[in-house]
Amino acid sequence: MKEKNEITRAAGVMGLATGLSRVFGLVRDVVVARLFGAGFGADAFFMAFTIPNLLRRFFAEGSLTAAFVPTFSSVHHTQGADEGRRVANICWTLLLLVMAAVTLFGIWASPWIVRAIGYGFSAVPGKLELTSFLNRLMFPYIFFVSLLALATGILNVLGHYFWPSVSVVLLNLSMIVSGYFLADYFDAPVTALAIGVLIGGFLQLAVQFPVLKRHGVRFRLDFNFRHPAVLKVVRLMLPGLLGVAIYQINIVVTRLLASFLPEGSVSYLYFGQRLFEFPQGIFVVSLAQAVLPAMSRQVAAGDQAGFKDSLRFALVLIGLITLPATVGLVLCSLPVYSLFFMHGAFGYEDVWQSSLVLAAYAPGLLFVGISRVVVPSFYAMNDTRTPVWVSFWTLLVNAGLGLLLMKPFQHVGLALALTLASVFNCAVLLFLLRKRLGTLGLKHVAISMSRVIPGTLLMAAFVYAVVQGGNWNVAGSFWYKVMLLAVAVTGGGGIFSAGCIMMRVPEAKQASRFIRRKLGWVS
Repeated sequence: MKEKNEITRAAGVMGLATGLSRVFGLVRDVVVARLFGAGFGADAFFMAFTIPNLLRRFFAEGSLTAAFVPTFSSVHHTQGADEGRRVANICWTLLLLVMAAVTLFGIWASPWIVRAIGYGFSAVPGKLELTSFLNRLMFPYIFFVSLLALATGILNVLGHYFWPSVSVVLLNLSMIVSGYFLADYFDAPVTALAIGVLIGGFLQLAVQFPVLKRHGVRFRLDFNFRHPAVLKVVRLMLPGLLGVAIYQINIVVTRLLASFLPEGSVSYLYFGQRLFEFPQGIFVVSLAQAVLPAMSRQVAAGDQAGFKDSLRFALVLIGLITLPATVGLVLCSLPVYSLFFMHGAFGYEDVWQSSLVLAAYAPGLLFVGISRVVVPSFYAMNDTRTPVWVSFWTLLVNAGLGLLLMKPFQHVGLALALTLASVFNCAVLLFLLRKRLGTLGLKHVAISMSRVIPGTLLMAAFVYAVVQGGNWNVAGSFWYKVMLLAVAVTGGGGIFSAGCIMMRVPEAKQASRFIRRKLGWVS
């Protein structure tokens, strides 16, 4: 129960912070859509941002966190805070050197990198050149956010979650301000967004230092790279890098294929993925981050029963949250894009195409959520190799399905391919985890999920009926559309909650408190 409470508390704090950042992220995307639409400049920016953003997840959010957090946690709790700070300093020094080299190489090699991931742009005069320029301008972003990931890992182990999670708000604000006030100063107005990315990355890292200082962490250069704990981090991180790289290559493959499709396809995929990531970022990612430290402690203590219990608890929460979210994304995709995005350079055709992409992505939310919880289970057991192989085969599945579906369904087919690949990834991970640990008690999870279905169906019927009252293909009637969406979301949520209570879903109470923590309604 103590671990469950800790997971819920940590996930709640991170969820609240991440929720704020996602709201500002939505505002940012609305601004980008209104100012730049879904054409030449927007396609170039989103493609250019692919590489720095990929490397952020490649080095920062994925393998670095998965390797560093369990190791630092073990040293901090078994050898003391002083030794923990020493390990942190060595890792900081090593990461500083590696990321400086990666950044300089990326700036130099930008033209070749961009041509490799966006070759289809070469058919449009000037589009590939603009993409390369923007990529080169934004590349130092990866330097800042990789160091941020290390600082975040340290603070999470020390029990501080809010500021590391909310700092991305600064990135969104920087892009918004830059887009509005700097665009007119450049021949290619979208350059202002790239400058906003660079400033935002620096600010995200800078605001962590006062918090680290309060916890007694002051980074110093330490070149003792042979320290056993640091060697362990590197040993765990290397296969993890490959695993995260393969996962992110899925996105690169999708955008590479999209570059051969009509103009705007890259932008449609971006906007669709952004709203898909909204519930994923608030609920799924924060829960996965909260599970890893708890599972790591249970593995270190040899508590396999507690480990499985934490896993089941997290899986049920994922299901309770992602199932209604999936239905909501599908039914409200057109209304949301119409309400928030259909202004300025972003017309109804852009709204319609983006909503189709979101509807194709949405069914993958449950499977991505399960994978996000299962992968840390392997990491907690110091196994970063198994997810690598699963990711590799998932990449092949995604690429094959993308080639198969892009011709008949264009960019929507690419989104659907990624969803089907997520189903494959989830199924294989669960199979391998069960093979390694024996019975996981997934029958309990399945029973809880079956009890959710009636409430989900009733919610779907209600939401569908409500959104039919809006004229979503034309701009205007803002407050009426806001009211319709508010009724659909709150009413649908209430119906779903009532359905869970009536069906006596065991974890409904914990899930309710979990969500309210994220929304800041309870402490």
